[in-house]
Amino acid sequence: MSRQKHNSISRREAIKGIAGLSAAAALTGCIAPATGEGSDLIRRENQRPGTRDWMLQKTKIDPKTKYRCPWVEGYCSQTSVAAGEKLDIFVSTNPASQFTIDIFRMGFYGGAGGRQMHSIGPLKGVVQREPEIGPNRLRECRWEPSASIKIPQDWPSGVYLGKLTAEQGGWQSYVIFIVRDHRHVDFLFQCSDTTWQAYNRWPNQFSLYDNGHDTWYWGPHVDVSFDRPYGKYCQILNAPLSTGSGEFFLWEFPFVYWMEEHGYDVSYISNLDTHADPHGLLRGKAFISIGHDEYYSIEMFNNLQWAIAQGLNIGFFSGDTCCGRIDPRPSSSGVANRIFSRTDFYGPRDDAEIKRFPAMGLLPHISPSANELIGARSVSPITGGADWICSLPGHWIFENTGMKRGEGIPGLVGWEWHGDPAKIPGLEILATGTTQNGTKGKDGQGIYTATIYPGPNGNQVFNAATCWWADGLSAPPGYVRPSVYTSPQGPDKRAQQITANVLNRFRQTNFI
Repeated sequence: MSRQKHNSISRREAIKGIAGLSAAAALTGCIAPATGEGSDLIRRENQRPGTRDWMLQKTKIDPKTKYRCPWVEGYCSQTSVAAGEKLDIFVSTNPASQFTIDIFRMGFYGGAGGRQMHSIGPLKGVVQREPEIGPNRLRECRWEPSASIKIPQDWPSGVYLGKLTAEQGGWQSYVIFIVRDHRHVDFLFQCSDTTWQAYNRWPNQFSLYDNGHDTWYWGPHVDVSFDRPYGKYCQILNAPLSTGSGEFFLWEFPFVYWMEEHGYDVSYISNLDTHADPHGLLRGKAFISIGHDEYYSIEMFNNLQWAIAQGLNIGFFSGDTCCGRIDPRPSSSGVANRIFSRTDFYGPRDDAEIKRFPAMGLLPHISPSANELIGARSVSPITGGADWICSLPGHWIFENTGMKRGEGIPGLVGWEWHGDPAKIPGLEILATGTTQNGTKGKDGQGIYTATIYPGPNGNQVFNAATCWWADGLSAPPGYVRPSVYTSPQGPDKRAQQITANVLNRFRQTNFI
C-alpha cells in the first residue's frame, strides 16, 4: 500500500468516537494501573482463575530429526484470528492415536501464567503425510484439519496455546495462535512470528537458514511456510518443553506476564497484521516489539514509519529487529501470507558480516537502513553480550531507578543487539557499551546503543537494543533463562522501572 494512500486517513479520523476516553494519568516512580473506559479488560481477565495445566509434562524429540515430535504435532490455519472467525487446527499422530486439544490464554493469572479456555476431544488421530521438498526447499503441509473452532466473542485478545496430548504414550506438544481484537487500546503487542518461522527447522533442517549445503545460510532463494508445525527451538536454549510454540516462551512470555500482572491495556497482533493492516496500528497509542524480532517485510517497515508520522509511539524492547527483509505471499491453496523467503538486508552492505555469512553477499542491499525506523540497527558482529550501561542518567527514562552514568544492569544485552545510531534530529543515546561474543580481539567486539527519538506529534520511539530485555521483567512458570556470552540475572527493579517509565509516558500521549 502506498504512502499516499496511507495519508488519506488522519490519526484524528482513525480514533474518532473515543474522545470520551480519559487520558492516562501521569505516573512517576511506580507501575500504574490501567485507566480509561474499557481499559481494565486485561486487569479483569487476569482476576479469573488461572492454571499451570498449560505446561507440557511429557514431550519427546525424534533424534533422527533433532527438532520434531512426530508422536503428536500440529499447526493452525492462521497466525492470528479475530472473534467470530474460524480457526482450523491440523494434527498428526504417529503412531495413530486419539488425542485431545486443551486451549489456554497466556497471561499472569495470579502467577499461574495461563487460563484454560476450551477443551476438544478425544479426537481420532491419523498419520498425516510429510510434505515433499518443493522449490526453494519449501516444506508446505497440506494436512486435513483435525478440528475447527469459531473463536468466541468473549475470548480476549491474547496469545493462545493449544496443548496437544496423544492418548498413546501421553506425548505432548503445542500449537500457537493469536486472538486479535479491534479495541482502541494503550498498547499493541506484536508477536515476532515471522522470526519464529524463519528459525523453524521442522521437520529436519528446513529453516530459512538452510539451503541444503549450509546450516547457517543467510542468503536468498529459500522458502518457508506457516503450514507446518513448529519444531523444537534450534538456538541458544535446549527447550523441548516449548515444542510447537515458536519462540514465544523464550523471549516474549516474560513481557506478557509482567504487563498483564500490572493491568496494562494491551491487545496482541502478529507480524503479519503489521504487514497487512497499517490502519489497525492506529488503534493503539503505542506499539511494542519484544525479544527477537528479526524479519520484516518492506510493508511492515513502511507501515510503522507511516504510523510514527501519524503519532504512534513505539517501544523496540528487542534486538536484531528488522534485520532481514522478507516477502510474504500466498500458500499453494491461495491463503494470503503463508510463505516467505529472505530477499534483502535492512542496511548498507556489511563486509564483516559477509565474511562470516558469504551468502549475504548475494542479497541486493537496496533496502532502507533499519536504524531509520528503530534508531539503531544490527551491525557486525551482531551477536554478543554486555551489561546495559546508563549513559544519560538525567533522562526521564531513568526516573526513580537511581541509576548513575556508567552503572549497568548485568548481562541484559544479548545475544543480538543494535548499534550504529541513526542521524535523526533529537535522537539520544540512553545506554551504550561494548559487546563481546567470545571471539578474540576486536573481531568479537561491537558497540550497542539504546536510543530514543521524537516523533512529530509528541510521540517517541524507544530502542532497548537487546533481545533479552524481558528477562529483566519477570520469570514466569517454566521460563528458561538464556545464557551465552553473558547471562542476564532475571527480574531487576531498574529494568522494570525503565519499562514502566516508557510505557506510562507512551500512554499519556493524547492525540484527540
